[in-house]
Amino acid sequence: MAEPPRFSGNHREDDAGAAFVLESKGNWWHAGFHLTTAIVGPSILTLPYAFRGLGWAMGFFCLTGMAVVTFYSYYLMSKVLDHCEKEGRRHIRFRELAADVLDGYQYWSWNRCYTACGGVPPDGPLKLYEFIAMVAVVMIVLSQLPSFHSLRYINLGSLLLSLGYTFLVVGACIYAGHSKRAPLKDYSLDASKSTRTFNAFTSISILAGIFGNGILPEIQATVAPPATGKMVKGLLMCYAVSFVTFYSIAVSGYWAFGSKSISNILKSLMPDDAPSLAPIWVLGLAVIFVLFQLFAIGLVYSQVAYEIMEKKSADVNQGMFSRRNLIPRLLLRTLYMVFCAFFAAMLPFFGDISGVVGAIGFIPLDFILPMLLFNMTHRPPKTSFTFWINISIIVVFTGVGIMGSFSSIRKLILDAKKFKLFSSDVVD
Repeated sequence: MAEPPRFSGNHREDDAGAAFVLESKGNWWHAGFHLTTAIVGPSILTLPYAFRGLGWAMGFFCLTGMAVVTFYSYYLMSKVLDHCEKEGRRHIRFRELAADVLDGYQYWSWNRCYTACGGVPPDGPLKLYEFIAMVAVVMIVLSQLPSFHSLRYINLGSLLLSLGYTFLVVGACIYAGHSKRAPLKDYSLDASKSTRTFNAFTSISILAGIFGNGILPEIQATVAPPATGKMVKGLLMCYAVSFVTFYSIAVSGYWAFGSKSISNILKSLMPDDAPSLAPIWVLGLAVIFVLFQLFAIGLVYSQVAYEIMEKKSADVNQGMFSRRNLIPRLLLRTLYMVFCAFFAAMLPFFGDISGVVGAIGFIPLDFILPMLLFNMTHRPPKTSFTFWINISIIVVFTGVGIMGSFSSIRKLILDAKKFKLFSSDVVD
């Protein structure tokens, strides 16, 4: 295998993607802001729906298990990156890290932002695709921020917004659960054993998608070297926010709506055929917070694409804001946002897509690959506890991924009759 290119200073000398988009200037708290934005997003509003397929006890067990395993997974990934950096190979891309360790593995990034936009459809005469087009215009402007590091304060705002709409939604669920118009609380699972099994694996896939973060190497690349230890602090910040938001949304939403929970708790609180179950101003403010955070999430997950564009189109020997680099950046990022918006408007299948993405995309990246890479780079003894914990996680989540893929795709097929291109109705 050819030796990977090494760094001169903080980035590869001839790599505009590394030099411009993934410039390494950040501190650990900046990494914490980026991680929180990548993980704690509006997808947490599907947690009551995930609990619907699992019930109280299994829901708590799976949510806690996912939190522990993903934190462990990201910790191992950080250790793998630190190990490579100490050997003179500072990897700033998931695909490079995997190629170095596995010799040829290719990685494809998932972009979640515009799918999430479909989870908060506007009421009134405005069509969903018109709403997404308006969001796209704002995103085109924001996408011109040149580097991942330049998003640090936007992502701090994203962190605060996630806490804001969490508290608003939790308060709304408590209000709705105690109101006279509250739905009858029923926490029973489906009577059919096979349906219960499929629902459980679909819910686990949704949880995996919520915790999923396929861009940890790119986030670690924004930290000024040496990065050793800094990402762990960032992860601790991220998971502190995750603990507050995930559990409060899951518990309050499932408590209020039980088996009637749908793929977005805001839609449960704002039914189409009945008055809102909580004060309009509370729900309206929560929707605004969600929308603002979606801008930050879209920017974070777009950095992988932007880095590839800059690597191919920019000249590292000229300035980041030179005309030679500025014009291609403006054109390519605008076209990218238009492309994302078009497909988000065309395919508003939010709930079903969450399960499929979790099973096929995030389970392999977050529950299998990090353990495999750690065992290959650090080579723990085959008799050690660490080695067998990693092997056990790989085996268990390979099975979960296969079953989750099957159950999620099954639900996608069963709901296919509801799908309409460019529809304003988001399929649950």
